[in-house]
Amino acid sequence: MRIDIITVLPELLASPFEASILKRAVDKGLVEVHFHNLRKYSIGAYKQVDDYQFGGGAGMVLMIEPIDKCISALKEERSYDEVIYLTPDGKQFDQKMANSLSLSKNIILLCGHYKGVDQRVRDTFITKEISIGDYVLSGGELAAAVVSDALIRLLPGVLNDETSALTDTFQDDLLAPPVYTRPREYKGLTVPDILLSGNTPEIEKWREDQAHKRTQERRPDLFED
Repeated sequence: MRIDIITVLPELLASPFEASILKRAVDKGLVEVHFHNLRKYSIGAYKQVDDYQFGGGAGMVLMIEPIDKCISALKEERSYDEVIYLTPDGKQFDQKMANSLSLSKNIILLCGHYKGVDQRVRDTFITKEISIGDYVLSGGELAAAVVSDALIRLLPGVLNDETSALTDTFQDDLLAPPVYTRPREYKGLTVPDILLSGNTPEIEKWREDQAHKRTQERRPDLFED
């Protein structure tokens, strides 16, 4: 998989890909992540990428021309499965969407900034709009990192135990069951006996029951959906 991220703040994105699982995935050649500074495609000597809104109003808007130049340059080198715009009014990002996007070969993530992008960008170049939640960030960079992380960890070979991702919260529209590790007893707090029984079928049944119970208590909306 290749992920191209278009941003006005590439320095804000670097650190998540320089540690832990994401770094291992990059180092192993399982994913390529490239940052593209929109100012490289800017207009004029002042590296302008934003301007005032037509019709007035507070806040600047990312201009169509630099974005067009950047996306067009990328598309000259390869085809893309999706060109994604990170925006609060996009479709809510969830595990099903992550599963689907993880099958992509090449994707572009466009990070919004200020008051967003010229609507003509969205109408012309964008194939999917994603929101990571009903709140507003200073820009789409952190959202791009979240989406990238969710996709990359699903790629074969990224996790040491590939079955781990299959039992994550939301994979079956359920929250994950409780988990325990050593010590068996700590300050009077004990591990459920079933997990120490060695009876794998019964342990799996207990986990499934706990997942349903936790989902019903904490996220009943998942059952409604």
